[in-house]
Amino acid sequence: MKRTGIFFPHMQGERLRDFPQALEGIVGRKNVLYYDARCSHQDGIFLIPEELLAEVHSKEMIEQVKQCRDFEGALCFEDALWSASGTVQATELILENRIDNAFVFTRYGDHHAGRNLYGGGCYLNSAAIAIANARRKYGVNRFAIVDTDPHHGDGSWDLFEQDQDVLYICFCVMAPKINQNKNNNVEVCIPWNLKYQDYLTLVKSELDAIREYKPELIFWNFGYDGTQGDYGDIGISKGCHQKLAKMLKETADETCDGRLVTVLCGGGKRRLATYIIPRIISTLAEIKHKK
Repeated sequence: MKRTGIFFPHMQGERLRDFPQALEGIVGRKNVLYYDARCSHQDGIFLIPEELLAEVHSKEMIEQVKQCRDFEGALCFEDALWSASGTVQATELILENRIDNAFVFTRYGDHHAGRNLYGGGCYLNSAAIAIANARRKYGVNRFAIVDTDPHHGDGSWDLFEQDQDVLYICFCVMAPKINQNKNNNVEVCIPWNLKYQDYLTLVKSELDAIREYKPELIFWNFGYDGTQGDYGDIGISKGCHQKLAKMLKETADETCDGRLVTVLCGGGKRRLATYIIPRIISTLAEIKHKK
């Protein structure tokens, strides 16, 4: 069985109200390790080092995000740091061979946050921050990011457009740069109301590029907002995500010793989170999910 880390920052939010209780039967297994995401603490604000943030985001953007409020009226910066810290810590523990793969809970996502842009519930790009940290601290350079949030990842595209050592594959239904793939940035247009079997076939066909690329670690930007009934509904069923997890885990096992960091991005429905996430974690940990 794989050693799977679960990273759950202290945060507020309706969609994760059932957690960590919904992980009963998973947390407590010998091969499942539960972490409160780590940050240093200074003056009551939880911080990833400012110099690490500055390797990814501009100083002007960071200052803007510090003052930004989300759609619920809450200041975003502290929870965005908590969210990003989980991804950084998960990546560190994988590269130190203390766990094999990870699932990172977040309040705010990644892929709309670029060098000098943010929005759509994304204020910091935690995968990009984790990559910068891995390069600096561990000398690891080659990465792949698979983005199955149905919205175009304009922030990740911006950050990795010129980066030859990051393969970014974005599966989205709203892609302003369709057929304008550049370097290792690849956009895959998903038709509306695609049957989930056809969706999985499409994703599987693109995973061959990861096998050829041979990354040292894979990030999965997992968004369930494209599920039937959620705000980005593209018609896929709630059971589709566990099958995606199996495909991505197998790809990681074949290419980079199973090093896979799953980062929760889009999705709003509490009932969907409670159904989907435990099944993904069970798949990562190679344990049978109790129905």
